[in-house]
Amino acid sequence: MSDQKVAIVTGAGSGIGAATAKRFARDGYKVVLNGRTKDKLQTVADAIGTDNTLIYAADVANPKDVAGLIEATITAFGRIDALINNAGVAVFNDISEVSVDDWDQVLTINARGPFLTIQAALPHLEAVQGAIINVSSVSGLGGDWRGFVYNASKGALSNMTRAMALDLGPKGVRINAVAPSLTKTDMASGIMDDQAVMEAFTTRIPKERPAEPDEVADVIAFLASHDARFVNGVILPVDGGLSASNGQPRLG
Repeated sequence: MSDQKVAIVTGAGSGIGAATAKRFARDGYKVVLNGRTKDKLQTVADAIGTDNTLIYAADVANPKDVAGLIEATITAFGRIDALINNAGVAVFNDISEVSVDDWDQVLTINARGPFLTIQAALPHLEAVQGAIINVSSVSGLGGDWRGFVYNASKGALSNMTRAMALDLGPKGVRINAVAPSLTKTDMASGIMDDQAVMEAFTTRIPKERPAEPDEVADVIAFLASHDARFVNGVILPVDGGLSASNGQPRLG
């Protein structure tokens, strides 16, 4: 087994996933890039350097694909030190407009996907006392108007993280999650293009702006690092102070 650490990043083709893959590469990791669009993954790999990456296009909600991802990682690099579950989708709509297919897609990718990757990677994480970081959301800590499907999926992921920390801690594996608020990603492009909505966000976020993907990636890297060796079962907001508010409007 090589001494060089290895990280798997799902949803690595853009946004937080791409920024996280690049951060881990800068930290000296070999990085496995997972997503469903190979061209996007290739762009990230080219930015990192192909000698330090493995591209594995796959659906994290498919057990066979996940088994293949873990097998390919071990074949290429021999170990797994960090698993970053970032792949996700969102649906925002009124309950009367949400289909069963919408519900199944969001819950399958956002909650079933991390379950499958953790289950498959766990023996290898145990072998090196590794770390798991799930990318949840402030939407997993409270409700959003018209967001109950996304809220359900991220709430599941947040509470999975807490419960798994109880089970995995004795095995030497830490699991934590980040909970970003609005971040400049492709998923948020519709929000970012709506001036009225953006004004509402900047009023609610004390930093008065959305997060950059790099700012979330840096926190993920910390949670995977030796510096966070006694941090386990935490859902860490990366939200510019949004969750510091009790929800009442600004009074002055």
